[in-house]
Amino acid sequence: MSDTAAQAEQQAEQQVEQRHKRQRERRVAVHRDARRVLARPGFITTLRERIALLEGADELYDLDAPSDMYGNGIVEALEERTAALLGTEAAAFFPTGTMAQQVALRCWAGRTGSPVVALHGLSHPEMHERDAFSLVSGLRPVRVTSEPRLPTADEVRDFEEPFGALMLELPLREAGYLLPTWEELTEVVEAARERDAVVHLDGARLWECTVHFDRPLPEIAGLADSVYVSFYKSLKGYGGAALAGPRTLVEEAKAWRHRYGGQLFQQFPTVLSALAGLERELPRLPEYVAHARVVAAALREGFAEAGLPWARVHPEVPHTHEFQVWLPCDPDAAGEAALRQGEETGTLLFSRPWDEGGPGIALTEVGVEAAGLEWTADDVRAAAVDFAARLKA
Repeated sequence: MSDTAAQAEQQAEQQVEQRHKRQRERRVAVHRDARRVLARPGFITTLRERIALLEGADELYDLDAPSDMYGNGIVEALEERTAALLGTEAAAFFPTGTMAQQVALRCWAGRTGSPVVALHGLSHPEMHERDAFSLVSGLRPVRVTSEPRLPTADEVRDFEEPFGALMLELPLREAGYLLPTWEELTEVVEAARERDAVVHLDGARLWECTVHFDRPLPEIAGLADSVYVSFYKSLKGYGGAALAGPRTLVEEAKAWRHRYGGQLFQQFPTVLSALAGLERELPRLPEYVAHARVVAAALREGFAEAGLPWARVHPEVPHTHEFQVWLPCDPDAAGEAALRQGEETGTLLFSRPWDEGGPGIALTEVGVEAAGLEWTADDVRAAAVDFAARLKA
């Protein structure tokens, strides 16, 4: 490639990046001003609003107790509560899920004698972590499948090479926040056990899986040898994660947490926000999941009423409180219609970015949280019809 062509390509990439930046800034501004949204994620709000999350913190923990230092005190209290909620022997707090899962699988590799981790091609480590498993932790990920669904028991049982650990992402976000049936999940776990492999759950959003499985958290987590959970994705904390499992594994993980730079001096703001999430958001998640199904059905009805030639809500009945919407249009056109609806009516039906889901297909994600509970099915249908009119225009 000539220098001129390379410069032109670089300029084009910069222009696209600037356009996306302007769209993000506009989307955040519209979201903040909108009177009606389905969810208000923490990254949209102001610092003042985020700090307000800790109001009433004295109900969550004794604020006259000594502050934490290097993982003691309030951090240990959160670890104990997390282990109790998941029904495991112990848990360790981590600053990020990326670190927690690398440490977990590194520990399992030492115990099984195999650095090979079988996972889904759409899982978070494969899609969003810059090959960290391989480059940082000496693990070798292999893809059981890359199909937009969870792996099957036969795929695990018949995989062509040995592996020491099977990692299952529940729900599988990139495929539409999908979950298997309980029977399918237990069969996959049994297939891994037949191969003498341990099972690790990427449960960043495991908290909201109880409705779909109709099982309590300890029973779900109990299928696996270890599980990671997030404190911000569904619980709206400032950040942080936990690795839960057998006490011996957790103690080893804490040693590696230190080596990976995760032994932070003080973590009480993040830990308090996690405790707030467990206290305030966790009990409401089943309600969000139930209402997401109302919203999904109303969206389908609204699109049909608007006469869109083809539209899809995926999965048709959401497995969690988040799902995908696919429309036959250009992603930029869908994004512009969504923003104009928010700016002109104060109702922001689609607040997340629109991406290309395939040739001629725009895809976005929808999440239903506390703000979304105010929407009736009629509200959703009307907003979908209005959005469709703007899209056609």
